[in-house]
Amino acid sequence: MHALVLMAADAAAGDDVNLWGALGCAVAYSASLLATLDAFADLILARGDSPAGRLTPGLGLKFGSKLAAAAIAVVSAAIVLALDGNWFAFTTLTAAFVVVVGIGVIVLLRYSRVGGAPSPAKAGG
Repeated sequence: MHALVLMAADAAAGDDVNLWGALGCAVAYSASLLATLDAFADLILARGDSPAGRLTPGLGLKFGSKLAAAAIAVVSAAIVLALDGNWFAFTTLTAAFVVVVGIGVIVLLRYSRVGGAPSPAKAGG
């Protein structure tokens, strides 16, 4: 009888959402978000420091590797959340990631359209 109760408890617990897994995925999403925004900041700073406004191969590799790592982490975390059936965490984390990265892209595009930071000679008057 005791074994039957334990099996029923295990079956009922299997339907619950894995909160530790959701927490780990939230950490992966936030780390990916920070890596993406850091890559955008690197791009803005590198374009402001470069006379031609272009990236050197090393900075391009750094920028691309941050974005690739962020994409791998977000897709992996999204798959884990979907397989776990935690649709609330999947939806909210993905929406937050897309919104913040979208804002970052808008800032990046606005910065590139303006032409970068003003030079010290222009800023001084």
